[in-house]
Amino acid sequence: MPKVFYITTPLYYVNAAPHIGHSYTTVAADTLARYHRLKGEAVFLLTGTDEHGQKIEQAAAAAGRSPHIFVDTVVEQFITLWRMLGISYNDFLRTTQPRHTQAVQAILTRLRDEGKLVRAAYQGWYCTPDETFWTEAELAPAIGSAAPVCPTCQRLLEPVKEVGWHLPMRTAQSWLVQFVTSHPGVVQPTSRYNELLGMLEQPLPESLCITRPRSRVSWGIPVPFDPEHVTYVWFDALLNYITAPGYIDNPTRFQQLWPADVHLIGKDILRHHAVYWPILLHALGLPDTLMPQRIMAHGWWKVGEQKMSKSLGNIVDPTVVIQHVLAGQPYAADIYRYFLLREVPFGQDGHFSEEALKTRLSADLGNDLGNLVNRTISMIERYCAGQIPVLESIGCAVEDEPLRQAAMALPNLVDEAMDRLEFSAALEAIMRLVTSANRYIEVAAPWKLSKDPQMAGRLRMVLRGLAEVVRIIAITLDPFMPSVAEAIWQQLGSGTTSRRLADSQQWGMLPTGQSTGPHPVLFPRGKDATPA
Repeated sequence: MPKVFYITTPLYYVNAAPHIGHSYTTVAADTLARYHRLKGEAVFLLTGTDEHGQKIEQAAAAAGRSPHIFVDTVVEQFITLWRMLGISYNDFLRTTQPRHTQAVQAILTRLRDEGKLVRAAYQGWYCTPDETFWTEAELAPAIGSAAPVCPTCQRLLEPVKEVGWHLPMRTAQSWLVQFVTSHPGVVQPTSRYNELLGMLEQPLPESLCITRPRSRVSWGIPVPFDPEHVTYVWFDALLNYITAPGYIDNPTRFQQLWPADVHLIGKDILRHHAVYWPILLHALGLPDTLMPQRIMAHGWWKVGEQKMSKSLGNIVDPTVVIQHVLAGQPYAADIYRYFLLREVPFGQDGHFSEEALKTRLSADLGNDLGNLVNRTISMIERYCAGQIPVLESIGCAVEDEPLRQAAMALPNLVDEAMDRLEFSAALEAIMRLVTSANRYIEVAAPWKLSKDPQMAGRLRMVLRGLAEVVRIIAITLDPFMPSVAEAIWQQLGSGTTSRRLADSQQWGMLPTGQSTGPHPVLFPRGKDATPA
């Protein structure tokens, strides 16, 4: 059986409600999953929530709730948002689920029994927000303070000395360096790969403490062979990528899914995924061929020049954007998806503003895409009795063949961009075809052709060509804006006909005589928008 294309998001930490950063990673993962399904491939998209650790324990206490009730409430907010955004995940894993807890405990026991864990005292500096230990060598003193700061979040650290179970790291460093240098595409973009190489130029810590004393952190997976300790939240969370596919309990399923084809993460958790994670897999005895194939670390969304942060209070709530900023738009969630993936090249930092969002809506979607679809379907209704005209041979007008060739070239352009995870480039290619088709309408002027009976054949050819272009756009747009693609499909009258990428590489696939459907404006303006 061929391997399933396996995509993961991080497990999102549920100490607070989801924000734009969570939705960015998940929309990208969903778009990639939908694209590979469009190609006819078997796909498995895994997402979920990370529900243990000190931060959640503290957040629950602050809210006056037990950790169980607290995480249940926040998890439901994630699930509701993913439903709103049309996220087509195949599995949603919660780290509090018995299937995950039992698998983590089995892995811990295996590592202990194989002599790969060491019980030892640890002294260093601890970052509670990141739930991460740092050694003296990894730290730089805070300006004006005797205490060092976290290299990741720049918050002050606290000294900690405690006993725990450790996974050796430095002994695996030479292996990891060899693996990373011989697989230059394993981390993307290039800037993040170079960042990883920089990390590996310095000695790694001797070990990673993978437990926490229950006296300090009680909310975690119990260590099965040491009742005084719970599992370190990052050790617990990383293992989801193999526990969900069945590493412990379903080897056949695991073989079909693993290794992950793409881990999608934010750049702030690169160390955990590109250092800790492969070393852990190596300790479990997985060969180089079963390491993750690609770790894509995207950038941050900023408001102004600041990274979004709960402590700064500048978090963008996707639900508010969809329900209020885009109020009245029938495909508000798809507009939001489009903005996230079109506004900034994946891997770079982006800047969010309502103005930028509304500009994309007005220019790209309203003036260009929506206008093309509405004009095309309206003219077929007006001049061809609402039926797809017969497929004519390409005319001799200089603008005809270039438009057809541009449409035929689009699927390959999108495929190349998606292979590189360049979502913005793929959408840019689609929108270039939209612009070309709108320009073609102005030059061909069907409204003028309709006034001359001798130009009836030419009119049919122009409108059929435009209908084919709209069909190809609907197919290639499907992974990015699935609801909009479906609406265009219905306006073409294609009903329940499946959208397949292979069909976008063929000209003339629309059945002659097919009746077009109702064609309300896709992206209404002002008073035409439906009130929220």
